[in-house]
Amino acid sequence: MNPPTLHDISPLVSAAAPIFPGDEPYALRWTARLGPGCPVNLSAVTMSPHVGAHADAPLHYADGAASIDAVDLHAYLGPCRVIHVIGCGPLVRVEHLRHAAQDLPPRVLLRTCERADTAWNPDFSACAPETLAWLADQGVRLVGIDTPSVDPGDSKTLDAHQVLRQRELRVLENLVLDAVPAGDYELIALPLKLAGACASPVRAVLRTL
Repeated sequence: MNPPTLHDISPLVSAAAPIFPGDEPYALRWTARLGPGCPVNLSAVTMSPHVGAHADAPLHYADGAASIDAVDLHAYLGPCRVIHVIGCGPLVRVEHLRHAAQDLPPRVLLRTCERADTAWNPDFSACAPETLAWLADQGVRLVGIDTPSVDPGDSKTLDAHQVLRQRELRVLENLVLDAVPAGDYELIALPLKLAGACASPVRAVLRTL
């Protein structure tokens, strides 16, 4: 029996990582360096928690909602289906998913592009709100996507995020699914326990079943 294969579906977090305009980029500085009188190297990092692969907390799109340290972790770990919707256009719609909808597991990841963007691109694919509602109706608890957001980049109402809130769905954004065949996997993408934060970076991986 072949051992399980791990697919790392997290982009590199660096100063060059694409971010929404106005968001806080990744920056690293050294606070101590190994040398006489100092036994270690120590670094400090500043960044938006939305840089790279990340999990949004409900607080990101609703005042008074749960911050990332308070969300239940079960949604971020377990059976998952990767569905290819490459060429779907501006929005992933229900008809793009029906070919892979039989016996959906509780987690669905959407591959919308051949290659995930490595520079900011405002014309990414997002999710139609009714698509997220339909996935919730199928028993899905978490939706992931290989673009910066489930809402269009110019949205001011975040209608898709509001469906996440209403249906208690969790979301992963900025995944890299370039090398992942469509099919079923185990997802492991736990957020950090960041007190009061609106999101958290994740090291998202898929393990073959």
